[in-house]
Amino acid sequence: MGHMFRDRIDAGRRLGALLAGVGLADPVVLGIPRGGVIVAAQVASVLGSPLDVAVTRKIGAPHNRELAIGAIAPGVEIWDGALLERFAVDAGYLRDAVASEEAEIVRRTGRYRRARPPMDVSRRTVIIVDDGLATGSTALAAVRWSRSAGAGHVVVAVPVAAPSTLAIVADEADRVEAIDTPTSFHAVGEWYEDFTQTTDDEVVAALERWERSG
Repeated sequence: MGHMFRDRIDAGRRLGALLAGVGLADPVVLGIPRGGVIVAAQVASVLGSPLDVAVTRKIGAPHNRELAIGAIAPGVEIWDGALLERFAVDAGYLRDAVASEEAEIVRRTGRYRRARPPMDVSRRTVIIVDDGLATGSTALAAVRWSRSAGAGHVVVAVPVAAPSTLAIVADEADRVEAIDTPTSFHAVGEWYEDFTQTTDDEVVAALERWERSG
């Protein structure tokens, strides 16, 4: 299997070109940290759109934190009922996990935005961007958060997605866009030649570059 994208910058440029052909009116681009912000910065550059972050956090399963049993955003919680039952997740674990990730959302939001106020998305078209969709839980949390903030139209856009996950997200978003939805999908990183973990500093730098260019 060949890699689809060189890195997140390549993916973002290509996703931006795809979205430019869709004709969305005056959108705001929100990147899901960390890797999604690198993709989103390129999308915003291509579209000439404002850029901000949608800080969501995955809630991992007990003994396997990489497996998402849910996700949160400010004021939003999403749970996979089947996985909660399968792993017999108790209320104490969920309470502690949510509290921990809420604190991380506060930390990241402060680190990324610094003195900048959050983007006003009220009645705007919002494009939520990540580097790919595997379980889709964080994207769903971002969709619900955007709606709670008054967004008029919510689009989820990613370079690559599992087809079944894209269908789930499409049930909640007004529109979904993906460059490819390969039927054999195991992890987002397999579709990138370089999928090095993004750091907080790289997220801040991407946001600051956009602010200077804007």
